[in-house]
Amino acid sequence: MCTVVIRVPASADEPTRVLAIRDEDPERPWNALGRWWPENEGVVGVRDARAGGAWLAADPDTRRLAVLLNRADAVTRPESELISRGGIVLDSVLGSSPEGEPPTHGFNLVEVRDGRSRVLTWDGETLRTTDLEPGTHMIAHDDVDDPRTPRIARWLDEFRSAPLGEDERWWDAWVGVLRRSAELPPTDDRAIIRDNRPLGFPTLSLLACVASVSATGLEVAYGELAEPGRWDELDLA
Repeated sequence: MCTVVIRVPASADEPTRVLAIRDEDPERPWNALGRWWPENEGVVGVRDARAGGAWLAADPDTRRLAVLLNRADAVTRPESELISRGGIVLDSVLGSSPEGEPPTHGFNLVEVRDGRSRVLTWDGETLRTTDLEPGTHMIAHDDVDDPRTPRIARWLDEFRSAPLGEDERWWDAWVGVLRRSAELPPTDDRAIIRDNRPLGFPTLSLLACVASVSATGLEVAYGELAEPGRWDELDLA
């Protein structure tokens, strides 16, 4: 039940900004943002140490970024035929988006590339694409800007009105929204920093990344929460 906030610019001369918060089982090991794939040495990402794929990945040379959010699905294939969703993220930043009927559980894949931002959604039956119009959008485990998702209904307007800076810490206003959101208990349906265990999932918010993608470059910063599911001041670097 991760969360992504993305601001798509009206002009190609302006950068696309992304904030991604990762919810995962803290017992599932991961590697912090880095270059973990020798066969694709230009790619940086947050690596799933168990399956080898990525939750978020980026290629600064091609200015491609991808981040994956899990969602419920109607997949009927046996588990033995399904593969890890993390490979989809790596394929995406290498230029190959999912097609047809991906042999995975459901997902929302956020892609930023070639001056375009979009979300590919797989629900186990249909793979569909939503092109993101200029403006600020929020994605979780349902559809883009979905008012049925309590955290989107509560916080999307605040992210939209947050004034992003032009300096190297452009994300401070968005972190301010996260700080205010964390006044809610992490078990509240409206919370962004989450403890999903009461909902039957072993996942808690673990870390966040911010990214800026423009015609001239791509930059990503990373920070972990000191305690899963509990807010502290993220040291994004």
